[in-house]
Amino acid sequence: MAVSSIKKKEKGLDKVRQKIAALHQNIGRVIKGKPEVISLAIITLLARGHLLIEDAPGVGKTILAQGLAMSIHSAFQRIQFTSDLLPSDILGVPIYNPHTGAFEFKPGPIFTNIVLVDEINRTSPKTQSSLLEAMNEFQVSVDGQTYPLPQPFMVVATQNPMEYQGTYPLPESQLDRFMMRTHMGYPPLAEEKEILTHPRIEEEVKKLEPVLTGQEVIDMQRLADEIRVEEEILNYIMAIVTATRNADNLRLGISPRGALFLMRAAKAKAFMEGRDYCIPDDVKSLVIPILAHRIIPASGYGIDGYHEEAERTLLEILDCIPVPL
Repeated sequence: MAVSSIKKKEKGLDKVRQKIAALHQNIGRVIKGKPEVISLAIITLLARGHLLIEDAPGVGKTILAQGLAMSIHSAFQRIQFTSDLLPSDILGVPIYNPHTGAFEFKPGPIFTNIVLVDEINRTSPKTQSSLLEAMNEFQVSVDGQTYPLPQPFMVVATQNPMEYQGTYPLPESQLDRFMMRTHMGYPPLAEEKEILTHPRIEEEVKKLEPVLTGQEVIDMQRLADEIRVEEEILNYIMAIVTATRNADNLRLGISPRGALFLMRAAKAKAFMEGRDYCIPDDVKSLVIPILAHRIIPASGYGIDGYHEEAERTLLEILDCIPVPL
């Protein structure tokens, strides 16, 4: 490659990195003291994935989704999942038009760019499964007709890990559609004190100015797809995945979709940091948020400490696998 071409490419990556940094900073105005969570949300967006946030109420899950949508000049919808919610309440429904004598499709709230699915485990499995096609194929099928979803499209779902009464645990097929699962956690004391002095955080979200357009996000997603992944990095990913499938203390290892998500997210992380190639740390740093919710420890499912055991097992696997140089 000519020197001028290399410099042009480096300049382009530099410009992209500045835009992503501006996006991170913009969301950070309303999500205090959680730069890692913001980074994971941006990586998920760049990798065309979906994010599951599992945490207690009141820690900023909704604000994160709203801040992301406002920062990329995109449409936002919040769907509160309840036990009586129906698939048609999410996807939409054909409605008879007396003037034309025909049924016309009225889109549901899923037809947006960033959709917040609040307390996803509060609704029935039938309603939960209505999201599968949208999350996997970015389209919705109703009465034999297929309707594409607007782009970019991302689902941010939340659930409370401490309250299980009246809930329907997500099946493995649903969990597998989420690229990442993460926790918000409590903010550091200094940042929480700042929140107390500016309690109207919802108004601050509405005042956020977009730093990216939807089209710019789509362009970045395409560029992230082109990030180079060397053979050694692919072998590293496969070694991790294979180890989960062969581990005696796991009943369920990583699916091919999990391996694909890990590679795509590693590309997005490299792109976010202004590189056109992946390094081992891109993979290693994303193993827990991408893989922990996809494995089932042999000791049981749905019991206290399940997630902690899954994460501990993955860390042990990482310690045993040589990192490519």
